[in-house]
Amino acid sequence: MPKILVVEDEQPIRELIKYNLEREGFQVIQAANGDIALDMAKSEVPDIILLDIMLPGQDGLSVCRYLHQDAATRSIPIIMLSARGEELDKVLGLEMGADDYITKPFSPRELIARIKARLRRQTVENQVLEDAGRITVGKLVIDQDRFVVSYNGIKQDLTPKEFELLRYLARNPGKVFTRDFLLEQIWGYDFSGDSRTVDVHIRHIRQKLEQLPDAPQFIETVRGVGYRFKEV
Repeated sequence: MPKILVVEDEQPIRELIKYNLEREGFQVIQAANGDIALDMAKSEVPDIILLDIMLPGQDGLSVCRYLHQDAATRSIPIIMLSARGEELDKVLGLEMGADDYITKPFSPRELIARIKARLRRQTVENQVLEDAGRITVGKLVIDQDRFVVSYNGIKQDLTPKEFELLRYLARNPGKVFTRDFLLEQIWGYDFSGDSRTVDVHIRHIRQKLEQLPDAPQFIETVRGVGYRFKEV
């Protein structure tokens, strides 16, 4: 039964979240301020943390930064909660180490869906680390040690950059990456090409791995942003 730490200073909101999460079978622990949250994160080691930004004392951004810097807590996923929906707040939260961001008011159904999605992603990431260098998604197998990709038992002929791009996306399922970010990660900061290079490589990967390249089952296009590897 996954354990969730709810960090929220307003008791009615905290109790409402607790009620809905327990109905879904989650174990819920609570903290009303940042200092208590830091102590509970270390002592209870929750599976996920719901962290409000506006807290008495240390605010949620500071708590998120401390949790991310501490080796004992940095692997705990954090979903930030806030009534402020400005783009800057979201970016700050993500830069501090948050994994997701949800703006109040939100429906219990949306919150639970975000939590379940994050927990699924965490399971996939752990499997990647434990699977002796292999990433397996259905019939797709990426052997990171031998730099070999196979689909349905058949080895696929990917170029080195296609392999690196596919592996990077597959190791971060559900996370959206811009074309410019992928250029920096795969080709390097001194690469003189443009973002269309990423599009071309994605198209080639789809042609080699997808039964229906126009309806991809692995790498999804996020319109106006970039790409993500579909979550299991």
